[in-house]
Amino acid sequence: MIAIIDYGVGNLRSVQKAFEARGHDARITHDPVEIDSASHVVLPGVGAFGAAVDTLRERRLEQTALDAARSGRPFLGICVGMQMLFDSSEEMGAHRGLGLISGKVVRFVAQSGEKIPQIGWNALRFPRESPLMAGLPDGAMAYFVHSFQCVPGDLSVAAALTDYCGTYVSAVSVGSIHGVQFHPEKSSEIGLRLLDNFARLSHA
Repeated sequence: MIAIIDYGVGNLRSVQKAFEARGHDARITHDPVEIDSASHVVLPGVGAFGAAVDTLRERRLEQTALDAARSGRPFLGICVGMQMLFDSSEEMGAHRGLGLISGKVVRFVAQSGEKIPQIGWNALRFPRESPLMAGLPDGAMAYFVHSFQCVPGDLSVAAALTDYCGTYVSAVSVGSIHGVQFHPEKSSEIGLRLLDNFARLSHA
């Protein structure tokens, strides 16, 4: 069973339906016992980093998320959920993340007339092989909505790169912990294939 952590943030039903479209049992839950017993765990997120991570803590789900991520079970952060994997964010002040991946979240600096936030489809480039991206062609298009980017302390964690306001890390994989800045549940067949790949990952 795939547990989608419900902490009051994000369009959880669309993520659940995307997994179900590929035949996977995905449940939206805020029950720590159910999350602890899941084979795979998803941390979604939309909106501002600070509000999302504060709500996770207020709902007393931070430790549950950390335990899941550190357990070796496949763990996936989506959009702001990916950003929360990092140490900190500068969005609307300084905010502490989950600290699962070294690095920070910073605002895009517009170049060549790009608009912030980035809203719409953009291409993924894969700097290395990753089981999360298996079968996805270089240049695969995914759907993004964000004004901030993740800057890892070690670029070897990058599973995908995207060009907008320069080149930035749009997906990460570190052991059993994965994150995608884009919305796979809104990214058509490419997104469904990625979620299917995640659902098929085994315990580390």
